[in-house]
Amino acid sequence: MQTNDSINLLKECDAGTKMAVSSIDEVMNEVKNPKFKNILVECRGKHIEIGNKLHEILLQHDQKDKEPNPIAKGMSWMKTNLKMTMNDNDTTVADLITDGCNMGVKSLNRYLNQYSKANETAANLCKELIHLEEKLAADIRSFL
Repeated sequence: MQTNDSINLLKECDAGTKMAVSSIDEVMNEVKNPKFKNILVECRGKHIEIGNKLHEILLQHDQKDKEPNPIAKGMSWMKTNLKMTMNDNDTTVADLITDGCNMGVKSLNRYLNQYSKANETAANLCKELIHLEEKLAADIRSFL
C-alpha cells in the first residue's frame, strides 16, 4: 500500500518531468551546436522515460498525474522568450536550462524532505530525477 507521502512525491516528480520536457521543447529549435542539441535530446528522452514510470505507478494506485504549476510554467515561458528575444544563442539556452535544472534540484530535494515517509520506489525515482538534473547542468557548462 502506498502512503500519502509516496503518492505526493510521485505526483511532484511527475509534474517536474513534464516541466523539464516542456522547457527543453521551448528552446530546442534555437540550439545551434549539434553536441548541445544531442545532450538535450537525450535528457528529454530520459525525462519522458521516468515520467512514464511515474505515470504507470500512479495509475496502478488509481491516482491521477499532476501537471506543472501553471504560474511556474507561465513564468518560465515568459523568461525564456524574453531572454531568447534579447540574445538567441547557445549560451542563453545553456543559462536558461541550467537555471531550470537548479530549480528542479532544489524543488525535488524539498519534496524528498517534505515527504520523508515515501516508500523506497518513490524516493529512488525522485533521486534519479535529481541526479538527471544535476548531470544535465554539469554536461552543458561548456556552453555557458
